[in-house]
Amino acid sequence: MMNKKINVGIIGTGNIGTDLLIKIQRSKYLKCTIFAGRNLASSGMSIAASMGVRVSDEGIDVMIREPDICDIVFDATSAKSHLIHAPILERLEKFVIDMTPAKIGILCVPAVNLKEAVKSKNVNMITCGGQASIPIAYAISQVHPEIEYIESVSTISSRSAGPATRINIDEYIEATEKGLMIFSEVKEAKAMINLNPANPAIDMQTTVMTEIENPNIERITEEVNKMVSNIQQYVPGYKLIVSPTFDNCRLLVTVRVQGLGDYLPKFAGNLDIINCAAIEVAERFAQNKFNKDKQ
Repeated sequence: MMNKKINVGIIGTGNIGTDLLIKIQRSKYLKCTIFAGRNLASSGMSIAASMGVRVSDEGIDVMIREPDICDIVFDATSAKSHLIHAPILERLEKFVIDMTPAKIGILCVPAVNLKEAVKSKNVNMITCGGQASIPIAYAISQVHPEIEYIESVSTISSRSAGPATRINIDEYIEATEKGLMIFSEVKEAKAMINLNPANPAIDMQTTVMTEIENPNIERITEEVNKMVSNIQQYVPGYKLIVSPTFDNCRLLVTVRVQGLGDYLPKFAGNLDIINCAAIEVAERFAQNKFNKDKQ
């Protein structure tokens, strides 16, 4: 059991940043010491202030001026902004968890490469679609490493796609496809995202598809179920709704993600999955640091 917490800073006070803040508040390993953005009147800033968390409208500048304010930094701004922030945070020797699809640091899916990722100084959480689809693609590739193409389609409620999500659509596609190729070791990948305006809002749903000759459905199902169970340790709302199904030379697997309902509504599983994954990374880093300090 840790007898202290690791100080954490958040840059970006929108939906992602505010939901991260609430999750950090109940963490046994993390303490938010600065919540920084550009607008003190924003909803996120008001929530942070009501929790007694220090807020700032200076963005990353507050960390430049006070480098000891935190050890871990979540960058919940945009891919374009992170390109500016990353070298600054590297000079400040911060452990950075990048919530944007900037693709600078090591790509991380906790259920697959958490141990490796926390050894890096900049960890990229890829995308919400990546966190949902890559583990399934990885599980399939463990059984059939010969596959050369994987496709993923994520459908989310349009109400859970904020300004940052919409601005970063191109980067989202590129980052998700890159992650699928790296983790599954396929030559080609295609990622798509659909915004559904239905009311009531739908939960996030992601389908992974690939072409396989003579698939070993029993082993694929075993690997997929194992992966789903691992993800549920940090994303409780992650559920398999279509088990590995083979038809007309195509293998298909579908998962649904429902959020915890912290700051964001439960249907916003697309935002919740990436935040839960990021908290898992931060807590593992904190535990490793604590264990190292004890030695």
